[in-house]
Amino acid sequence: MQNSLTNHRHLCCHLLAAVCVSLLGWTTGCNAPSPEARTKDSPIRVVATVGMVADLVRNIGGDRIELNQICGSGVDPHLYKATRDDVLALMNADIVFYSGLHLEGKMTDTLVKLAMTKPVIAVTDAVPKNLIRQASQTGDNPDPHMWMDVNAWSKCCQAVVDELSRFDEAFSETYKNNAENYIAQLDTLHEYGKKSLSSVPTTSRVLITSHDAFGYFGSAYGIEVLGVQGISTESEAGLQQINQLVSLIVDRKVSAVFVESSVSRKNIEALVEGARSRQHEVVIGGELFSDAMGIAGTYEGTYIGMLDHNITTVTRALGGQAPPSGLNGKLSH
Repeated sequence: MQNSLTNHRHLCCHLLAAVCVSLLGWTTGCNAPSPEARTKDSPIRVVATVGMVADLVRNIGGDRIELNQICGSGVDPHLYKATRDDVLALMNADIVFYSGLHLEGKMTDTLVKLAMTKPVIAVTDAVPKNLIRQASQTGDNPDPHMWMDVNAWSKCCQAVVDELSRFDEAFSETYKNNAENYIAQLDTLHEYGKKSLSSVPTTSRVLITSHDAFGYFGSAYGIEVLGVQGISTESEAGLQQINQLVSLIVDRKVSAVFVESSVSRKNIEALVEGARSRQHEVVIGGELFSDAMGIAGTYEGTYIGMLDHNITTVTRALGGQAPPSGLNGKLSH
Protein backbone atom coordinates (compact mmCIF):
# COMPACT_ATOMS: atom_id res chain seq x y z
CA MET A 1 0.00 0.00 0.00
CA GLN A 2 2.78 2.42 0.98
CA ASN A 3 4.57 1.71 -2.29
CA SER A 4 1.42 2.43 -4.28
CA LEU A 5 0.89 5.77 -2.58
CA THR A 6 4.58 6.67 -2.87
CA ASN A 7 4.65 5.78 -6.57
CA HIS A 8 1.52 7.87 -7.12
CA ARG A 9 3.16 10.90 -5.53
CA HIS A 10 6.35 10.38 -7.53
CA LEU A 11 4.26 10.26 -10.71
CA CYS A 12 2.57 13.48 -9.71
CA CYS A 13 5.97 15.10 -9.21
CA HIS A 14 7.05 14.17 -12.74
CA LEU A 15 3.79 15.34 -14.25
CA LEU A 16 4.08 18.62 -12.42
CA ALA A 17 7.21 19.52 -14.34
CA ALA A 18 5.16 19.53 -17.54
CA VAL A 19 2.45 21.81 -16.19
CA CYS A 20 2.89 25.31 -17.57
CA VAL A 21 1.09 27.21 -14.81
CA SER A 22 3.04 27.01 -11.55
CA LEU A 23 1.52 26.44 -8.14
CA LEU A 24 2.63 29.94 -7.16
CA GLY A 25 0.66 31.30 -10.08
CA TRP A 26 -2.47 29.52 -8.90
CA THR A 27 -2.22 30.80 -5.35
CA THR A 28 -1.32 34.33 -6.40
CA GLY A 29 -4.11 34.46 -8.95
CA CYS A 30 -6.62 33.29 -6.39
CA ASN A 31 -5.23 35.44 -3.55
CA ALA A 32 -5.26 32.34 -1.39
CA PRO A 33 -4.77 33.00 2.33
CA SER A 34 -2.26 30.95 4.28
CA PRO A 35 -3.93 28.07 6.15
CA GLU A 36 -4.30 28.65 9.88
CA ALA A 37 -1.97 26.66 12.08
CA ARG A 38 -3.52 23.39 13.15
CA THR A 39 -3.34 22.02 16.68
CA LYS A 40 -3.42 18.33 17.51
CA ASP A 41 -7.03 18.66 18.71
CA SER A 42 -8.26 20.52 15.62
CA PRO A 43 -10.32 18.54 13.10
CA ILE A 44 -8.41 17.42 10.02
CA ARG A 45 -9.34 19.65 7.09
CA VAL A 46 -10.25 17.24 4.31
CA VAL A 47 -11.41 17.95 0.76
CA ALA A 48 -13.00 15.20 -1.34
CA THR A 49 -13.78 15.63 -5.02
CA VAL A 50 -16.99 13.60 -5.44
CA GLY A 51 -19.77 12.41 -3.16
CA MET A 52 -18.82 8.75 -3.24
CA VAL A 53 -15.31 9.56 -1.99
CA ALA A 54 -16.65 12.07 0.52
CA ASP A 55 -18.95 9.43 1.98
CA LEU A 56 -16.05 7.02 2.51
CA VAL A 57 -14.07 9.72 4.30
CA ARG A 58 -17.06 10.86 6.36
CA ASN A 59 -17.80 7.38 7.64
CA ILE A 60 -14.17 6.62 8.47
CA GLY A 61 -13.08 10.03 9.75
CA GLY A 62 -16.15 10.72 11.84
CA ASP A 63 -15.89 13.78 14.08
CA ARG A 64 -12.11 13.90 13.66
CA ILE A 65 -12.47 15.57 10.26
CA GLU A 66 -13.91 18.73 8.76
CA LEU A 67 -15.04 17.71 5.27
CA ASN A 68 -15.46 19.84 2.15
CA GLN A 69 -16.93 18.17 -0.97
CA ILE A 70 -16.32 19.78 -4.36
CA CYS A 71 -18.80 18.08 -6.74
CA GLY A 72 -22.34 18.03 -5.38
CA SER A 73 -25.55 16.32 -6.39
CA GLY A 74 -26.15 16.15 -10.13
CA VAL A 75 -22.64 17.41 -10.99
CA ASP A 76 -20.77 15.51 -13.70
CA PRO A 77 -17.14 15.04 -12.50
CA HIS A 78 -15.94 14.13 -16.00
CA LEU A 79 -16.59 17.71 -17.14
CA TYR A 80 -16.22 19.68 -13.91
CA LYS A 81 -13.53 22.36 -13.73
CA ALA A 82 -12.26 23.58 -10.37
CA THR A 83 -13.53 27.06 -9.52
CA ARG A 84 -11.67 29.76 -7.61
CA ASP A 85 -13.44 28.70 -4.39
CA ASP A 86 -12.54 25.06 -5.04
CA VAL A 87 -8.86 25.96 -5.44
CA LEU A 88 -8.95 27.93 -2.18
CA ALA A 89 -10.53 24.97 -0.37
CA LEU A 90 -7.95 22.60 -1.83
CA MET A 91 -5.08 24.88 -0.85
CA ASN A 92 -6.37 25.13 2.73
CA ALA A 93 -6.91 21.37 3.12
CA ASP A 94 -4.67 19.12 5.19
CA ILE A 95 -5.51 16.11 2.98
CA VAL A 96 -7.24 15.77 -0.39
CA PHE A 97 -8.97 12.54 -1.42
CA TYR A 98 -10.14 11.89 -4.96
CA SER A 99 -11.42 8.86 -6.85
CA GLY A 100 -8.73 8.52 -9.53
CA LEU A 101 -8.72 6.39 -12.70
CA HIS A 102 -9.24 9.65 -14.65
CA LEU A 103 -12.72 10.28 -13.24
CA GLU A 104 -11.91 13.90 -12.35
CA GLY A 105 -10.65 14.62 -15.86
CA LYS A 106 -10.64 18.41 -15.91
CA MET A 107 -9.44 18.75 -12.30
CA THR A 108 -6.35 16.61 -12.88
CA ASP A 109 -3.91 19.50 -13.36
CA THR A 110 -5.03 21.10 -10.11
CA LEU A 111 -4.68 17.85 -8.19
CA VAL A 112 -1.25 17.21 -9.71
CA LYS A 113 0.02 20.62 -8.58
CA LEU A 114 -1.36 20.18 -5.08
CA ALA A 115 0.40 16.82 -4.67
CA MET A 116 3.68 18.74 -4.32
CA THR A 117 2.50 20.48 -1.18
CA LYS A 118 0.30 18.02 0.72
CA PRO A 119 -1.14 14.49 0.67
CA VAL A 120 -3.37 14.05 -2.41
CA ILE A 121 -4.73 10.52 -2.39
CA ALA A 122 -6.53 8.55 -5.11
CA VAL A 123 -8.66 6.09 -3.12
CA THR A 124 -8.77 3.62 -6.01
CA ASP A 125 -5.00 3.12 -5.61
CA ALA A 126 -5.93 0.78 -2.75
CA VAL A 127 -7.92 -1.56 -5.00
CA PRO A 128 -6.26 -4.71 -6.42
CA LYS A 129 -5.51 -4.26 -10.11
CA ASN A 130 -7.51 -7.33 -11.09
CA LEU A 131 -10.70 -5.60 -9.92
CA ILE A 132 -10.20 -2.61 -12.25
CA ARG A 133 -12.13 -2.82 -15.52
CA GLN A 134 -10.90 -1.38 -18.80
CA ALA A 135 -12.98 1.05 -20.80
CA SER A 136 -15.05 -0.98 -23.23
CA GLN A 137 -14.64 1.31 -26.23
CA THR A 138 -10.84 1.19 -26.36
CA GLY A 139 -9.61 -1.24 -23.74
CA ASP A 140 -6.63 1.08 -23.12
CA ASN A 141 -8.00 3.22 -20.29
CA PRO A 142 -9.45 2.20 -16.95
CA ASP A 143 -13.16 2.46 -16.28
CA PRO A 144 -13.37 4.93 -13.37
CA HIS A 145 -16.89 4.01 -12.17
CA MET A 146 -15.71 1.50 -9.59
CA TRP A 147 -18.27 2.49 -6.95
CA MET A 148 -20.91 0.63 -8.97
CA ASP A 149 -19.46 -2.63 -7.60
CA VAL A 150 -19.95 -2.35 -3.84
CA ASN A 151 -17.43 -5.09 -3.10
CA ALA A 152 -14.68 -3.43 -5.17
CA TRP A 153 -15.45 0.05 -3.81
CA SER A 154 -15.18 -1.17 -0.22
CA LYS A 155 -11.48 -1.83 -0.88
CA CYS A 156 -10.99 1.95 -1.18
CA CYS A 157 -11.56 2.28 2.56
CA GLN A 158 -8.00 1.17 3.21
CA ALA A 159 -6.54 4.22 1.45
CA VAL A 160 -8.57 6.51 3.71
CA VAL A 161 -7.65 4.60 6.87
CA ASP A 162 -3.96 4.63 5.96
CA GLU A 163 -3.75 8.35 5.25
CA LEU A 164 -5.86 9.54 8.19
CA SER A 165 -3.84 7.28 10.49
CA ARG A 166 -0.57 8.60 9.08
CA PHE A 167 -1.70 12.17 9.63
CA ASP A 168 -3.39 11.58 13.01
CA GLU A 169 -1.63 8.55 14.46
CA ALA A 170 -3.17 8.83 17.95
CA PHE A 171 -6.59 7.99 16.48
CA SER A 172 -5.52 5.27 14.06
CA GLU A 173 -7.50 2.61 15.94
CA THR A 174 -10.61 4.78 15.71
CA TYR A 175 -10.26 5.04 11.93
CA LYS A 176 -9.70 1.30 11.64
CA ASN A 177 -12.79 0.50 13.73
CA ASN A 178 -14.93 3.00 11.81
CA ALA A 179 -13.84 1.41 8.54
CA GLU A 180 -14.65 -2.10 9.76
CA ASN A 181 -18.16 -1.00 10.77
CA TYR A 182 -18.72 0.72 7.44
CA ILE A 183 -17.40 -2.23 5.41
CA ALA A 184 -19.85 -4.51 7.25
CA GLN A 185 -22.69 -2.28 5.99
CA LEU A 186 -21.26 -2.38 2.48
CA ASP A 187 -21.07 -6.18 2.60
CA THR A 188 -24.78 -6.30 3.45
CA LEU A 189 -25.56 -3.95 0.55
CA HIS A 190 -23.49 -6.07 -1.85
CA GLU A 191 -25.38 -9.21 -0.87
CA TYR A 192 -28.68 -7.36 -1.35
CA GLY A 193 -27.54 -6.42 -4.85
CA LYS A 194 -26.67 -10.00 -5.77
CA LYS A 195 -29.91 -11.41 -4.36
CA SER A 196 -32.21 -8.75 -5.86
CA LEU A 197 -30.77 -8.66 -9.35
CA SER A 198 -30.54 -12.43 -9.58
CA SER A 199 -34.36 -12.41 -9.37
CA VAL A 200 -34.61 -10.58 -12.73
CA PRO A 201 -35.60 -13.05 -15.46
CA THR A 202 -32.60 -14.10 -17.53
CA THR A 203 -34.04 -12.73 -20.78
CA SER A 204 -34.61 -9.33 -19.16
CA ARG A 205 -31.14 -8.76 -17.74
CA VAL A 206 -30.26 -5.87 -20.04
CA LEU A 207 -29.48 -2.46 -18.53
CA ILE A 208 -29.44 0.41 -21.06
CA THR A 209 -28.41 3.82 -19.73
CA SER A 210 -27.22 7.22 -20.93
CA HIS A 211 -23.48 6.51 -20.77
CA ASP A 212 -21.27 3.53 -20.06
CA ALA A 213 -21.07 4.02 -16.28
CA PHE A 214 -22.53 0.70 -15.14
CA GLY A 215 -19.93 -1.80 -16.31
CA TYR A 216 -18.81 -2.63 -12.77
CA PHE A 217 -22.47 -2.91 -11.77
CA GLY A 218 -23.14 -5.39 -14.56
CA SER A 219 -20.08 -7.51 -13.78
CA ALA A 220 -20.84 -7.60 -10.06
CA TYR A 221 -24.55 -8.39 -10.34
CA GLY A 222 -24.93 -10.38 -13.54
CA ILE A 223 -26.54 -7.76 -15.79
CA GLU A 224 -25.62 -6.98 -19.41
CA VAL A 225 -24.93 -3.25 -19.63
CA LEU A 226 -25.11 -0.99 -22.68
CA GLY A 227 -24.59 2.78 -22.74
CA VAL A 228 -25.56 5.25 -25.44
CA GLN A 229 -22.38 7.24 -24.79
CA GLY A 230 -18.96 5.96 -23.80
CA ILE A 231 -17.19 5.91 -20.44
CA SER A 232 -16.90 9.70 -20.33
CA THR A 233 -19.88 11.97 -20.89
CA GLU A 234 -17.62 14.00 -23.20
CA SER A 235 -18.17 11.39 -25.91
CA GLU A 236 -21.02 12.00 -28.31
CA ALA A 237 -23.70 9.47 -29.14
CA GLY A 238 -23.87 8.98 -32.88
CA LEU A 239 -27.00 8.23 -34.88
CA GLN A 240 -25.62 4.80 -35.78
CA GLN A 241 -25.16 3.89 -32.11
CA ILE A 242 -28.71 4.98 -31.29
CA ASN A 243 -30.13 3.02 -34.22
CA GLN A 244 -28.22 -0.09 -33.17
CA LEU A 245 -29.59 0.15 -29.65
CA VAL A 246 -33.13 0.69 -30.95
CA SER A 247 -32.79 -2.50 -33.01
CA LEU A 248 -31.54 -4.39 -29.97
CA ILE A 249 -34.42 -3.08 -27.84
CA VAL A 250 -36.97 -4.17 -30.44
CA ASP A 251 -35.36 -7.54 -31.23
CA ARG A 252 -34.91 -8.53 -27.58
CA LYS A 253 -38.17 -6.94 -26.43
CA VAL A 254 -36.44 -4.82 -23.80
CA SER A 255 -39.13 -3.37 -21.54
CA ALA A 256 -37.27 -0.52 -19.79
CA VAL A 257 -34.33 1.84 -20.27
CA PHE A 258 -32.90 4.25 -17.71
CA VAL A 259 -31.90 7.91 -17.49
CA GLU A 260 -29.15 9.22 -15.21
CA SER A 261 -29.30 12.06 -12.71
CA SER A 262 -26.12 13.79 -13.92
CA VAL A 263 -26.49 13.23 -17.70
CA SER A 264 -28.93 14.67 -20.24
CA ARG A 265 -31.88 12.34 -20.90
CA LYS A 266 -32.27 13.27 -24.57
CA ASN A 267 -30.49 10.16 -25.91
CA ILE A 268 -32.60 7.81 -23.82
CA GLU A 269 -35.74 9.59 -24.98
CA ALA A 270 -34.52 9.09 -28.55
CA LEU A 271 -34.34 5.33 -27.88
CA VAL A 272 -37.91 5.31 -26.58
CA GLU A 273 -39.15 7.21 -29.63
CA GLY A 274 -37.14 5.03 -31.99
CA ALA A 275 -38.59 1.84 -30.52
CA ARG A 276 -42.10 3.28 -30.64
CA SER A 277 -41.68 4.09 -34.33
CA ARG A 278 -41.07 0.36 -34.80
CA GLN A 279 -44.19 -0.60 -32.83
CA HIS A 280 -42.38 -1.57 -29.63
CA GLU A 281 -43.17 0.15 -26.36
CA VAL A 282 -40.25 0.62 -23.99
CA VAL A 283 -40.56 2.81 -20.91
CA ILE A 284 -38.09 4.82 -18.89
CA GLY A 285 -37.71 2.56 -15.88
CA GLY A 286 -36.38 5.24 -13.59
CA GLU A 287 -33.55 7.68 -12.97
CA LEU A 288 -30.29 6.16 -11.75
CA PHE A 289 -27.39 7.77 -9.94
CA SER A 290 -24.21 7.32 -11.97
CA ASP A 291 -21.46 9.92 -11.46
CA ALA A 292 -23.09 11.75 -8.55
CA MET A 293 -25.17 10.79 -5.54
CA GLY A 294 -28.57 12.19 -4.57
CA ILE A 295 -29.34 15.44 -2.78
CA ALA A 296 -27.25 16.08 0.34
CA GLY A 297 -29.13 15.28 3.53
CA THR A 298 -31.26 12.54 1.93
CA TYR A 299 -30.75 8.78 2.10
CA GLU A 300 -29.98 8.76 -1.63
CA GLY A 301 -27.34 11.41 -0.88
CA THR A 302 -25.24 8.72 0.79
CA TYR A 303 -23.25 6.06 -1.03
CA ILE A 304 -25.32 3.25 0.49
CA GLY A 305 -28.55 5.05 -0.40
CA MET A 306 -27.32 5.71 -3.93
CA LEU A 307 -26.58 2.04 -4.62
CA ASP A 308 -29.69 0.85 -2.78
CA HIS A 309 -31.72 3.11 -5.08
CA ASN A 310 -29.97 1.85 -8.22
CA ILE A 311 -30.22 -1.82 -7.28
CA THR A 312 -33.86 -1.56 -6.26
CA THR A 313 -34.91 0.57 -9.25
CA VAL A 314 -33.24 -1.68 -11.83
CA THR A 315 -34.49 -4.87 -10.20
CA ARG A 316 -38.13 -3.76 -10.09
CA ALA A 317 -38.15 -2.15 -13.56
CA LEU A 318 -36.74 -5.29 -15.19
CA GLY A 319 -39.20 -7.64 -13.52
CA GLY A 320 -37.25 -8.79 -10.46
CA GLN A 321 -38.20 -8.83 -6.80
CA ALA A 322 -37.13 -6.06 -4.41
CA PRO A 323 -39.04 -4.07 -1.77
CA PRO A 324 -40.13 -0.61 -3.01
CA SER A 325 -38.41 1.04 -0.05
CA GLY A 326 -35.15 -0.81 -0.63
CA LEU A 327 -32.71 -2.63 1.60
CA ASN A 328 -33.07 -0.36 4.61
CA GLY A 329 -36.66 0.81 4.07
CA LYS A 330 -35.46 4.37 3.42
CA LEU A 331 -35.88 4.95 -0.31
CA SER A 332 -38.05 7.96 -1.11
CA HIS A 333 -40.13 6.40 -3.92
